Amino acid sequence: MKSQESGQADRPSSYNMAFIWLVCLVAAMGGLLFGYDWVVVGGAKPFYEPYFQITDETPLLRGWAQSSALVGCLLGAVVSGVISDRSGRKRLLILSGLLFTVSAIGTALAWSFLFFNVFRILGGIGIGLASNLSPMYIAEISPAPMRGRLVSINQLTIVIGILAAQIVNWLIAQPVPEGAGAEHILASWNGQSGWRWMFAAETIPAFLFFVLMFFVPESPRWLLKYGKDEAAANILQRVGGQEYAASAIDDIKNTLASEEIARVNFRDLAEPKLLRIVVLGVFLAVFQQWCGINVIFNYAQEVFSAAGYGVSDILFNIIVTGIVNLLFTFVAIYTVDRFGRRILMLIGAGGLAGIYAILGTGYYLQSTGVHMLILVVSAIGCYAMSLAPITWVVISEIFPNRIRGAAMSVAVSCLWVGCTALTLTFPYLKKGLGAHGAFWLYGVICVVGFIVILTKLPETKGKSLEDIERELVD
Repeated sequence: MKSQESGQADRPSSYNMAFIWLVCLVAAMGGLLFGYDWVVVGGAKPFYEPYFQITDETPLLRGWAQSSALVGCLLGAVVSGVISDRSGRKRLLILSGLLFTVSAIGTALAWSFLFFNVFRILGGIGIGLASNLSPMYIAEISPAPMRGRLVSINQLTIVIGILAAQIVNWLIAQPVPEGAGAEHILASWNGQSGWRWMFAAETIPAFLFFVLMFFVPESPRWLLKYGKDEAAANILQRVGGQEYAASAIDDIKNTLASEEIARVNFRDLAEPKLLRIVVLGVFLAVFQQWCGINVIFNYAQEVFSAAGYGVSDILFNIIVTGIVNLLFTFVAIYTVDRFGRRILMLIGAGGLAGIYAILGTGYYLQSTGVHMLILVVSAIGCYAMSLAPITWVVISEIFPNRIRGAAMSVAVSCLWVGCTALTLTFPYLKKGLGAHGAFWLYGVICVVGFIVILTKLPETKGKSLEDIERELVD
């Protein structure tokens, strides 16, 4: 039942929007770096592969180069779960900024395939921390009526990071000789130095994120969990005033029993009522990856080559997909607090299933040309307005206060396991099933996701985190 305190907490006379936006945008810079670091490798791929002598005959090396950062993502997500409920959100976001900076410099200077992957893993740890903590931090500091929109800003910055990486890759790589073989590419500036600058360009935003995170406050919900009421009250007063702060503090404390203050226990996740929520969060997180769209970003070269495009055209088409990704993310930001989370997730799962059926048929018929690009762009647009941002919103909302850090880390860890598996297996799926078979398989997965969302996912629009907790747990 919705508490009186909760209702009051979510209806202050006004919010300090300048403060809220400033704090959320700084935290969301973790998403920007996540997006850039995640996608830059796809544009650099045609050039670093000849440098490190990676060919079609070495699919394991190709898969490892693409997925080593994802192994780091998993490590970062696990680490954040172990210590974020003890150390807080802010300090680990600062650490992620440092790791992004070191990774950008180290990957650009990598003198061997071993060290290339070492620094990619470090960057992946930064992604794992930021992907877990940035949306969770934003959700914990945002007022309920605008929480979906603000958490979606994190996805917007991810998309901006993706687009920035695509544009930087394209600009640095120009001009790209058409029809050039691996030896010709290796002897070119792109093959020796260009791909290094693609990674190095991340250094500036990474260092800026590292510095700015020192100036944002800690999560008020984390502070209350550790008995730091005065510090939490000061932050909440800056968000919505004294009355809002008092009401929010009462409501948050009602979800934390006295014996749970300053206590984190992963065994709590196995409680029957909590386990059901954790399993739902894990499914949604993994489904966001196994829906298959990230294959288009990580293996864009192969996807567009199969559709009949050359290297230069591929790099430009990748930018087109990035622009579509950005535009449709704004659709999600506009609709998430109006239409709700559940309907957008259903649109995403159902829409992708239909598009993949057609796209797979196109590959099966060896169809080439602009219509294949349109299908790819349609899939990205559908994903960008639904599963991409809304999954992060939902998994940042549905876990109770006392286990949010631990449960979020489990879900995000599983997300990165799913993403790593997806990236590692696509070369083999493509070889064994063909591009058409791979996309048909992803379509079947989307149908399964649609059914689970339809039957298991409750609507969380407009509810405080504490109200959501009471509805799901009580």
